[in-house]
Amino acid sequence: MSLPKIVTREEWLVARKELLAREKQFDHERDELTEARRSLPMVRVEKEYVFEGPQGAVSLRELFEGRRQLIVYHLMFDPARNTACKHCSCVMDNLAGGLIHLAARDTSFAAVSRAPIPKIEAFKRRMQWNFPWVSSFKNDFNYDYHVTLDPDRGSTVYNYGRFDFRGELPGLSVFFRHDELILHSYSTYFRGLDMLLSMYHLLDRTPLGRQEDKGNSMAAGEDSWIRYHDAYGGEGNGTEACHHG
Repeated sequence: MSLPKIVTREEWLVARKELLAREKQFDHERDELTEARRSLPMVRVEKEYVFEGPQGAVSLRELFEGRRQLIVYHLMFDPARNTACKHCSCVMDNLAGGLIHLAARDTSFAAVSRAPIPKIEAFKRRMQWNFPWVSSFKNDFNYDYHVTLDPDRGSTVYNYGRFDFRGELPGLSVFFRHDELILHSYSTYFRGLDMLLSMYHLLDRTPLGRQEDKGNSMAAGEDSWIRYHDAYGGEGNGTEACHHG
């Protein structure tokens, strides 16, 4: 990279205040967007989804754990493999330590993958995670929320448009419980998941930044430096690309 201009403290302060004005405007626009997101209409969940957990069958309602809100991370884990996507695993590393705070705001969290539960449990032990993580291998959940694409099943939409692909993809969905109703309020995919990666937002404040083209962490191949957290400093076992099928 070319080194930014080196200036006096006074000149730096002028530039910093100009940037601060832009940051405040961005914060204001983000607040407006957040309010619009909260105001989205909701859709009733008609299916009685039943997942497989480590102790047996778990319904979507049970994933709420008695709370009103449920955030689901669609964690890419192809049933044919023994490891989850390394990028999704990095997302979970960024989230796992702070999930206790969601519960304080009447919100539960769960990861859902299509891999069978024995593979999920084995990988979860390896990563030393303790959040709820269930398998949708025996139901339509992944297909209905557009994170498993299979043209043979008519599942061809990802990120609200047609996507020529077959296999597993990442996403995040939000559900709301009102009396006996379960409602779907929000789903996001692709760059919409960038907000979950706190490490990237720290790097965005450094001169080197993310060190990825255009700062797009989700673009093909640009996150190839990411490894499973137990594989940094070693060879293999974590440097493979995210698997989509």
